[in-house]
Amino acid sequence: MATSAAAAAVARARRELQHQFFQADAVRSDRAIAFEPERLVERRIFERWQRAGVIREAGPGRYWLDVVAYDREVTARFKRQRAILLTMVVVLAAVAVGLLALPHR
Repeated sequence: MATSAAAAAVARARRELQHQFFQADAVRSDRAIAFEPERLVERRIFERWQRAGVIREAGPGRYWLDVVAYDREVTARFKRQRAILLTMVVVLAAVAVGLLALPHR
């Protein structure tokens, strides 16, 4: 339960962060906005996106969202999630086959 709550908080923070930049049309350096993350989870995503080049600094305290880098990040996250889900399906199928192979009493 705690894991799903944490995942929901991260997803919400991601949406809010990208929404702020898209709503302000801060998708180029000349349209950078002043931004300071308000919550810890938002700050962590903001810093992660800075390291990944998704959020770029145009000047002190002024940032913009690189749409191409954002798209790459979303695509990579989707691929990781798909790989995890596929692995889970394979493991569950193997467990099911193993259980079916057990002798019945």
